[in-house]
Amino acid sequence: MDSADLSRLLLPIRSMDHVRGPEDAPYTLVEYGDYECPDCGRLYVILRDLQRDIASRLRIVFRHYPLSGVHRQAQQAAEAAEAAGAQGKFWEMHTQLFERQGALRTKDLIRYAEELTLDVERFRDELKNERYNERVRADFLAGVQNGVYGTPGLFLNGVRYEGDWGKESLLRLLANEDDS
Repeated sequence: MDSADLSRLLLPIRSMDHVRGPEDAPYTLVEYGDYECPDCGRLYVILRDLQRDIASRLRIVFRHYPLSGVHRQAQQAAEAAEAAGAQGKFWEMHTQLFERQGALRTKDLIRYAEELTLDVERFRDELKNERYNERVRADFLAGVQNGVYGTPGLFLNGVRYEGDWGKESLLRLLANEDDS
């Protein structure tokens, strides 16, 4: 296997993935992210704006990659996103978690569940019992298989992206993709 093979996204988009944007979009950006990671927080804003600006051309996939050794609340935050997703509000919780990165304790997560009008007792029970621990772990292990060692880990159209992920850089990259 040569280095080009190693840079490709090993696992295709799966039915369990969290996907935002049209399936036929010319660009699919897969992010392995951590809700407590400052760089992921900055990337969240950039991707939110990019998706607003080029919505019909961009599909975003988010996979969990909590760096629990560094970010102590990242694992539970990821599980909270999954618990919200089980009630049809993954992306709404995703937004709450990134927009309020400094407040990811259990009581904060429960408050977000209330704000999103989730079944709070179910949400609380699922967090307490770590109902989505294995789901988050599956994303993390997929990231390891894909050569992700830090966050954010990005792949554009199946190929690992190691460049600058500022908004202007990503817009230029997408424009260059049009030329190929």
